[in-house]
Amino acid sequence: MCYSAQVHAEFKQYKREFGAVMDLKTYVKTFWWDRGLNPLKTKAPRAAIRELMQIGPPDLQANLREADIAAIAALEQEMFAQRKRVADAERRLLTRETKKAREDVRIGGNAVANAKRRLETLKRTAMLPEDSRIYPGIYCPVMVWEDGQRVVKPMRYQCRPAGLPSRFDIEKPGTYNARRDNLEGFWKRQFGYTHGVIVADRFYEHVEIDGRNRTLEFVPRTGEPMLIACLWSPWIDPKGVEPDLLSFAAITDEPEPEVAAAGHDRTIINIKPEHLDNWLRPDPGNLEALYAIFDDKRHPYYEHREAA
Repeated sequence: MCYSAQVHAEFKQYKREFGAVMDLKTYVKTFWWDRGLNPLKTKAPRAAIRELMQIGPPDLQANLREADIAAIAALEQEMFAQRKRVADAERRLLTRETKKAREDVRIGGNAVANAKRRLETLKRTAMLPEDSRIYPGIYCPVMVWEDGQRVVKPMRYQCRPAGLPSRFDIEKPGTYNARRDNLEGFWKRQFGYTHGVIVADRFYEHVEIDGRNRTLEFVPRTGEPMLIACLWSPWIDPKGVEPDLLSFAAITDEPEPEVAAAGHDRTIINIKPEHLDNWLRPDPGNLEALYAIFDDKRHPYYEHREAA
């Protein structure tokens, strides 16, 4: 299961490398901040938001900057409250040792550190690799084929197939990945119909080593960006109450030998550039051609190390 990846989060990378165009309407609809919502909710990698602040429509740029201001204010308030919590608990510990006071010190200290990291991310101008990392529930650019061209749309990394209720996200949280051996089963309404690709430089997996859960980072030895085959789905609430959703899942296959040796049992499908358009323009009547793309995937050798 590819639970996280460092992706090409900026549209300009897709435009430069693939001649793709931006679905601007969907970008605006997806990232417009509603002032009634929590500004601290992470919706996309920081690199994607920063780019929209630079190249998006003026109204969207202003809206996103306003969201940043609100988020900074909320984090500063959180830090003040948690520092007070820690100070109060430390004073109580001077007179009496209690489990609650110790927990307040621990939890409050962690909350302060987390808020500080998020503040630094919002305020700094230089981009770091972590600013392009996605996790389930986070949006990122997905390249699809539409109106005779490659188009980039923002989609959530965790697919909610059309026709299913929104509670499916909670009941089946693992649908950020689609197994190759289940494409004609659970994913039959997407496989052969709605295909996409995300571009990533590395991916991350949880493995158990010496009885401890660890996170490993896998990087192609060739240094080439990976073209990760995906399925996606447009979701519309039939009652018109919940917002529309575009979401996707990365397809996984049996593990590459070096990935299996590292302790993980699946690997994303990294397709060759020459198969890109055939993947994005599938023929549902010729699934054999799609499986042939998988069988001819790239095998760059994925070097790994324990992630920091």
